[in-house]
Amino acid sequence: MKLNIQEQWSQIKEQIKKNRRKNMFVSIASVNADNEPTVTPIGSLFLNNDFTGFYFEKFASKLGKNSLNNKKICVLSVNNGKWFWLKSLFKGRFNSFPGIKLYGELGEKREATEKEKRAMQKRVSAAKGLKGYDYLWKDMSQIREIVFTKAEAINLARMTRNLK
Repeated sequence: MKLNIQEQWSQIKEQIKKNRRKNMFVSIASVNADNEPTVTPIGSLFLNNDFTGFYFEKFASKLGKNSLNNKKICVLSVNNGKWFWLKSLFKGRFNSFPGIKLYGELGEKREATEKEKRAMQKRVSAAKGLKGYDYLWKDMSQIREIVFTKAEAINLARMTRNLK
């Protein structure tokens, strides 16, 4: 189900934010130099107000490498909350989209601004003090920008027919 990215950007952002609370990451698909698809889980995607976003590229080395040949990507954000699905199955319909795909192009890798670093630290602050926090999130400093061009909601026939 195609979404109008210009008119529905706020709704798209809010849905992806809700999905992240349940799933903690999005999947970003790209294509390598041999034209083979690959998917990378990213827990640091942030969406801006102008149809752009960014993610911290500490571990996502394939995305940057693949962008040398093909900058096009697809972000998949899914609400995999157990209660969300059980309620929807019981009612026979979803109250919100079960997933959204965003299509776009990767920009250049650059140093994160202090504002971007603070946003990341705020997102992972609950884990501060844990051993894994230092391994994963202590030194997040490089981001890659994304410009989004189109959006689609996951269409599950009768279950999503009421959503627009």
